[in-house]
Amino acid sequence: MSKKMAVSLGLAVSLLAGCSAAPKAETQETTAVKVMFYSEDGFYYQYGMLFSAIHPEIEIEVVSTNGIEPKNGETYNDAMVKFIKEKKPDVLMLNGPQYKQLAGEGYLFDLEARAAKDKFDVEGIAPGILDYIKGLSDGKLQGLAPEFYSRAVFYNKDLFQKYGVPLPEDRMSWESLLQLAARFPTDGESSERIYGLKPDYMTDLTSLTRQIGGSLDLSYFNGSGKKMTANSDSWKQTVEMADKAMKAGYLYVSNPNEQNFTTYEDYLLQDPFISGKTAMAIDGSYLVSQIKEAQTALKDKAVKNWGLVTVPVDPKNPNSSSLTSVDQILAINAQSPNIEAAWKFITYVNGDEFARVKSKAGPGSFMARTKFVSDEEGRNLQAFYTLSPKEDAVYRDYEKIPNEMFTQLTNLISTELSATEKGKQTAAEALDLIQNKGQLILDGKGEKPVESSDEAGSGLMISPRS
Repeated sequence: MSKKMAVSLGLAVSLLAGCSAAPKAETQETTAVKVMFYSEDGFYYQYGMLFSAIHPEIEIEVVSTNGIEPKNGETYNDAMVKFIKEKKPDVLMLNGPQYKQLAGEGYLFDLEARAAKDKFDVEGIAPGILDYIKGLSDGKLQGLAPEFYSRAVFYNKDLFQKYGVPLPEDRMSWESLLQLAARFPTDGESSERIYGLKPDYMTDLTSLTRQIGGSLDLSYFNGSGKKMTANSDSWKQTVEMADKAMKAGYLYVSNPNEQNFTTYEDYLLQDPFISGKTAMAIDGSYLVSQIKEAQTALKDKAVKNWGLVTVPVDPKNPNSSSLTSVDQILAINAQSPNIEAAWKFITYVNGDEFARVKSKAGPGSFMARTKFVSDEEGRNLQAFYTLSPKEDAVYRDYEKIPNEMFTQLTNLISTELSATEKGKQTAAEALDLIQNKGQLILDGKGEKPVESSDEAGSGLMISPRS
């Protein structure tokens, strides 16, 4: 047994101690179920330990997707379909585009009718998650997601009061959020001064542009039609807004090379929101947990009065966000000979008991079942649940183009935006180059992929294929 699985088993045992006692299992025939997942260790850590302890009559065989390798000119989804036909897993782990494709091609079992028959409670699942999944499968429920990821805007109430800035609100636009951030001072030494905003994963113009463009449903290209869509007025306004914000000095730009700490206190204080250096920060549940730890360990050194609002949205579509995401949709192979056992697995990991136990297991994702949302200190944790997921359109239908072509496009985008960030060209010039060179790539006439470099920036770190 690997060290990770041993740790997982320990976690499962400790958590199961709080579960209601299961009846003693009588001798019965074991059913084998194949589950498609990243890896065996990953599956047992996330789902398998708890499920196997409750259902020893079902034997899980994990078929790992790590071996899926698209051939030249082949998309990842093409290779995945071949993998499913060859390995014949009963339970499928899919992302949004994969689920949409397989649902459209008739590969998935209808869960809605079965849920109604067995009176499985779907009402307790966050409505936005169900709406998102159904929207991908033509209104049908052919998959369920136990967990999802989300971001919110954290804000330091004391800093807003000190500088006389009105508090942020739910569903602000990026323009309004940046205007708020710009009202904080930009003078002083970088180690001592205050910053208006720390965007999520923000290290350069490429990543900030992607965050803003993602909220506005902008796309650099359309993978289905193999057409570039980068030189629009909307993209120009977005890049100019992001570039202006970068150069104005009120954004906190993280630098992984400067993360030096020798004590646990240093580790906690390296986060600029915890240490009171940023008035706002876009982050997830980990920051909630770290703030609580810091308030206990550091007392007066950690941020005290803080609140939460939703991340910025598109004013034309204010109820959804690409920063709310479902990474794993669990579905049943319509050709499975083990529908009953597969359904038992799906219902358990999407049920109340699993959500109750997993909600105690630490930060990271959020459980799709809202019954166990804890709001003990009166924080607006609904900021994480309010917005429905939506697909990040920045690289629209990226899964429908070959991997090497996608790499060329993302390198091109990072290189040209990096040149704009350094003042070598305007936003309009960068987008024209991205449009024209990108179309050559999509037409199969582009240069061969190059290794990413400093010139290309670090925006590739958050590509959808990373």
